[in-house]
Amino acid sequence: MAQTADSHGKTDAEASAGPAAPITSRFLFVDVAAQRAKQLRRGALPRLQRTHASPHKLERVAMEEVRQGVIGYTLPSMEEVRAGRRAVD
Repeated sequence: MAQTADSHGKTDAEASAGPAAPITSRFLFVDVAAQRAKQLRRGALPRLQRTHASPHKLERVAMEEVRQGVIGYTLPSMEEVRAGRRAVD
């Protein structure tokens, strides 16, 4: 998630794309939701309209956004992963 975001927290690629593909890996779900929760803690606006007035933890808001597919994500290619490992070694 190294792209720049607009005032609503959407990146250029996310704004033009449709709903994200459903996440089937629970590990990927946790990673994407954690990154989104970090964005929300830093001031990004939630992308879902609240149906009730009770406050929710930002982590729950992030998980619901990911579950409904309003959060876009990209996975690094194998070349990027290999290059990152070489840079650390």
